[in-house]
Amino acid sequence: MARIFVLVIVLFSALSGAALAADQVPVSRDQVTLSFAPIVKRVVPAVVNIYIRHVEKAQPSPFMNDPFFSQFFGGDFGGLSKDRVVQSLGSGVIVGSDGTIVTSYHVVKGSDKITVVLSDRREFEGHVEKSDEHFDLAVLKVDTKGAKLPTLDLRDSDTLEVGDLVLAIGNPFGVGQTVTSGIISALARSASDISDYQFFIQTDAAINPGNSGGALVDMQGRLIGINTAIYSRSGGYQGIGFAIPANMVNTMLKGQVNKSGGLIQPYFGVSVQSVTQEIADAQGLPFPRGILVQAVASDSPAEKAGIKPGDIITAIGTGEIDNSQGLNVRLATTGIGVSVNVKLWRAGGEVVVPVTFTQPPAEKEIKKVTLKGNHPLDGTTVAILTPEMAGKLHVKLDESRVVVISAPEGTGLGLSIEPGDIIVEVNSKQVHSVADLEQALLGHPHGMQIVLVRGGMVLTMTVRR
Repeated sequence: MARIFVLVIVLFSALSGAALAADQVPVSRDQVTLSFAPIVKRVVPAVVNIYIRHVEKAQPSPFMNDPFFSQFFGGDFGGLSKDRVVQSLGSGVIVGSDGTIVTSYHVVKGSDKITVVLSDRREFEGHVEKSDEHFDLAVLKVDTKGAKLPTLDLRDSDTLEVGDLVLAIGNPFGVGQTVTSGIISALARSASDISDYQFFIQTDAAINPGNSGGALVDMQGRLIGINTAIYSRSGGYQGIGFAIPANMVNTMLKGQVNKSGGLIQPYFGVSVQSVTQEIADAQGLPFPRGILVQAVASDSPAEKAGIKPGDIITAIGTGEIDNSQGLNVRLATTGIGVSVNVKLWRAGGEVVVPVTFTQPPAEKEIKKVTLKGNHPLDGTTVAILTPEMAGKLHVKLDESRVVVISAPEGTGLGLSIEPGDIIVEVNSKQVHSVADLEQALLGHPHGMQIVLVRGGMVLTMTVRR
């Protein structure tokens, strides 16, 4: 019996040693008491609290000049509506010792005053150097007066794997700097209403309001993402948080900006759709992957590279592509003027072509028309839908269509028109050009029916006069 017991102990020790070598499972008291403290001490000084102040202008009372109310409130009646000071908070990460800080765009949107507070309680006034709502990222700058600030290095987020340990640092609910731990639950995850680039790191490290803009770091203390949102039915943490990958942050830091401070997006010139099982079967793919090219813009980088409708794009550089959001991210992180190999599935085999992305066509090349007349679309600006626009809107471009560029507030007779809407039909007349649209809008005194495509959904709006 004793021999059997010894054998079990030896076998357990051998298995434990093998497990330790393979997966680093703790098997001793010393290993069980391992701590994240050394990483936290190194990382926390580079994560800041951001306090935002902005003034909401008061709307004048509709009764301000009413004689009836004036007899009760006197001449100061109009002064009852006062501007309101709104304060909010978020987090940020120092990425440059000169005072360069990255945070979420929605943290600093509309701010009048930005105060940055370090973990050692030093305070600096900050300003937005550049921002991009589509990325939901902003770069702040503070005047350090020559002092060198602690920073975090960025890790290539394409090297991350599901199951990697991570730490999230931020200022949830304004309680003060807080550290939580977890793992990477998923990569390239879509999460609606956060940003136009649906390509997030999902983690179960606790993220709560106030964490936005804070750091998600690996076990070497490198920045792998900017915490941006949670999925919750209650408004609090429920185990699903999202972070913008570090490669997107790097693009934000190094990317070219336009006059308004937003990033200039590289131009490819394709309209695409996801690959279904039916498309995969027809193209000879073993399983659905990649994105199908529907249309290629004339004189675009895609056309110059020989990409054709019917090709399936499976990868750009080392990054695999499975949806239009992934394509947008790979374009953004590759950059303008950079040559990269694009992998295609064509005629039952794989083809690799080099592509150099360029700046998008100048806006003046896209002819815009502002509609005028006695109809609900008066004042709406429209243009012909280009493959690049179709790609950003994730819509199929199989024929000429008209897209809404801008619409005035309170479009006539309660009609709700938004930028990005594609006008397909007016009073049963198909719209393929601006001229078609202008003609269809004429001479309908009793009402109008407009068919739109918005966010992939077909909407029918009826206006009665």
